[in-house]
Amino acid sequence: MDYISKWHRELGIFCKIKPLILIEGNVLDVYQYPVEGSTPKGSILRLPEYLHYYFCDAGYKTVVFYDSMQGFYNSCDGKHTGRFADITKARMDGDSVPSDFKGKSNSAASLIRTAVSQNKEPVAVIMNLASRYITSPDNIDQSEVDSFTNLLLASMEGKDVRTPSGTVKNLVVMVVDKVNDIPAWFYLDNPNVKTIHIDTPSKEERERIIKSENFESFFAADVFDEDYPYFEEHKDELEKIQDRFIGLTDGFSFTEINGLRRLCKNEKIRIHQMSSVIDLYRYGIRENPWDSLDSDVLRNAEETFQKRVKGQNHAVMKTLDVVKRAVTGMSGLQGSSHAKPKGILFFAGPTGTGKTETAKTLAELLFGDESCCIRFDMSEYSQSHSDQKLLGAPPGYVGYEAGGQLTNAVKNNPFSILLFDEIEKAHPSIFDKFLQILEDGRMTDGQGNTVYFSECIIIFTSNLGIYTRNEFGTREANVTSEMDYTEVQDRVRRAIEDYFKLELGRPEILNRIGENIVVFDFIRPEIAELILDSQIERIKKSLSSEKRIELVISEKARDVLVSKAIDNLGNGGRGIGNIVESLLIDPLSRYMFDGNIKGGVSITINSIDCDSSPHTLDCTCEVI
Repeated sequence: MDYISKWHRELGIFCKIKPLILIEGNVLDVYQYPVEGSTPKGSILRLPEYLHYYFCDAGYKTVVFYDSMQGFYNSCDGKHTGRFADITKARMDGDSVPSDFKGKSNSAASLIRTAVSQNKEPVAVIMNLASRYITSPDNIDQSEVDSFTNLLLASMEGKDVRTPSGTVKNLVVMVVDKVNDIPAWFYLDNPNVKTIHIDTPSKEERERIIKSENFESFFAADVFDEDYPYFEEHKDELEKIQDRFIGLTDGFSFTEINGLRRLCKNEKIRIHQMSSVIDLYRYGIRENPWDSLDSDVLRNAEETFQKRVKGQNHAVMKTLDVVKRAVTGMSGLQGSSHAKPKGILFFAGPTGTGKTETAKTLAELLFGDESCCIRFDMSEYSQSHSDQKLLGAPPGYVGYEAGGQLTNAVKNNPFSILLFDEIEKAHPSIFDKFLQILEDGRMTDGQGNTVYFSECIIIFTSNLGIYTRNEFGTREANVTSEMDYTEVQDRVRRAIEDYFKLELGRPEILNRIGENIVVFDFIRPEIAELILDSQIERIKKSLSSEKRIELVISEKARDVLVSKAIDNLGNGGRGIGNIVESLLIDPLSRYMFDGNIKGGVSITINSIDCDSSPHTLDCTCEVI
């Protein structure tokens, strides 16, 4: 049995019982006519043409379109417009009946009311582009009120017409982008109105396009002739290619799929590379950075991470597992969506333990630049309207033209790491948006543009689970550095689960994250030394390369820095950085400035005086 779309079947049911039908959604697309009738089966038609043939096949003798630019007309068969003029006693001008929408009498709405209230000939009026008739549904003038009142009366006065093939109901069809583009009082609680939503092509409809004789039309003739014999013998491989393409085009219109077909043919894309045309269509690139990653880079990734992130071997291994899953194309294989983000990670643990640094290191590893890690401080999105700042304000609201901060960032950098810092500080309404992103891999911004997240890795960071509240509401430590890592991990994970399930009441968010909660350990004393040495080494290299200054730190001075760093581990790696700045960088800067040291010298720090205020260094300086 041939597939017939849901909206087509709904139209068949409700045009027999409802005199006024609102059609909304994907109304500017083209559609395949699914049955044999007054137009050949499989014809590609715009919606007005589709509706013309549909109602002609249903027994309507007069089918006319209306829009505020052309008046009443029928581009498929001009005889229908003449019959409409005869019924309404309206004046023809060429092939159309000119008529303004606004007004009490002699308006388009009054002519429609006349046409549907007679019972001599079945009439269907298709009001195309109806969202454009008025400027605002919430602020209409009296002439616009009169027009919609006439249409309301038309829905109440519409007659049934007896024909040789049965009784047909006179019908008004309004085609709108969204039903709220017209006044709410017109359709709410109106028993004579039915709203039908047209979605983008379903999976079955996309399969009908891809897994049919149309498949050949996606490829240049010479490419298809060369590639197809192999796939004739390997049907399972061809089916996987087709299924992936069908999955990745979820949310695409028929027009966009036809654009993919033409692009695939024009660019001479091979059958096994068919899905790459989607990247070309979305982002203007043919080579996906994920496909061109150097495997040696990932093999040596642990070493790269260890240079920048100290003491977090478990977190690094888990992060790399997610990346390797993405690179090998194994992400989400257990699910049905092909458009989910490349990876999802939830970094939890004490402050200053390397969560943000891990995300930046990952961005540099994958895309060659840590600026590809796009950070959003979620404390800035704590208000109920914050989702508009993130995704863009709707039409008519302040900031609509600017778009959303997140959607703009992804449009400009589709291959990136998205870092949502301190996610627990975001307003709960934002989690609804994250649900769609994590599940479908796409989001429509306030301007109606679809933004795709399927090439991103999404990382949430959180301090959840480090502190909890006791029965008295007092904040207390849930984990401490005295606990071993296994206990820290268990306690933090349980606290995160309690937060999403019990406090937030959103277990579905936790389900989308799955087992990708990565708990970072406390900075232990032995790791603190490594971090300290790493920061000191960075200072030495910077002085050497930029100022030609050789810095030497004695063991005695280093011991002071180590001791103070270990005493300040409550703030993690940032605390160590603060110690280095306070005890080393600040007094060294003062020493160099006061001594007018510009370069070409060797500075040895013999000791550090922590008790003086400000802190001072005992240094010797030699020209080199």
